[in-house]
Amino acid sequence: MSSTPYVIDQTQARELLARIDVPQILRKLFRDLAAGHAVQPAQQLVEFPQGAGDFINYLGVLAEDGVYGVKTSPYIVREQGPLVTAWTLLMSMQTGQPLLLCDAGELTTARTAATTAVAVDALAPLKAARLAIIGSGKVAQAHLHYVKALRDWQSISVYSPTLSEDPATARQLQALDPRVNIADSRETAIAEADVIMLCTSSAGPVIDPATLSKPALITSISTNAPRAHEVPPQSLNDMQVFCDYRLTTPGSAGEMLIAREQHGWDNNAILGDLADLLSEKVQRPDYNRHVFFRSIGLGLEDIALANAVYQLQR
Repeated sequence: MSSTPYVIDQTQARELLARIDVPQILRKLFRDLAAGHAVQPAQQLVEFPQGAGDFINYLGVLAEDGVYGVKTSPYIVREQGPLVTAWTLLMSMQTGQPLLLCDAGELTTARTAATTAVAVDALAPLKAARLAIIGSGKVAQAHLHYVKALRDWQSISVYSPTLSEDPATARQLQALDPRVNIADSRETAIAEADVIMLCTSSAGPVIDPATLSKPALITSISTNAPRAHEVPPQSLNDMQVFCDYRLTTPGSAGEMLIAREQHGWDNNAILGDLADLLSEKVQRPDYNRHVFFRSIGLGLEDIALANAVYQLQR
């Protein structure tokens, strides 16, 4: 028996997500992954012919919820700049029928930021007081939204190259938290920071951990640009490295690929992932050196949020 899936556009997705405890859904997801109740395959990257772009498929199975799905995200090369979209298809493991087709733009922003927040909660020193955010767009704002209550932040510094010329975005950031200070330079923003969240779409390094004055937690996200990375690949050798999922992240994260090929780094240097941390298989790190958390974005995160949206919608 066939069925027609719910189709959710970006506006509907935003409204439904506002009613969902996204970090809590992700915490359950990673505990399920640790317990063997979820499956996370590697990302699937497919290139278009003649350098016209690519698409990445993010897959995932949530057995306890009886669903599986795929988010597909194309990177389309155009003269006016690349176009990136994303759609998530949720399927029933009982009937084999589609349940939901959702514009994944809002889901991606929420799960990216909330995954970082889960990592910050699990990894940052309990007395962390100084937060720095590099980036000011929607993803950076979502990061701020999800981490602002995780510690007793005494200062929150935000920097991006265009922010000084964008008072509207500065006001949006300060409306999210009155502790936000708009830094006039990257160096000012990260000075003495306990936690530094890199929330950019940069294809190359935006900070060098070697220049920091004290050990910090540095979090980094991904973009579709080939081998994108926000820290120098060689810096991995000098940091305690964690990631969202150790079985798949090293095969996609740009700095890990380059560090392995050119700087003698090894995947076995990863101390743990979010499944390990949330199931307490590994402990919170000490801070005798920098701690680095790398997220590439997992299909399971997309599927878990799509399922939460589906449950609300029905």
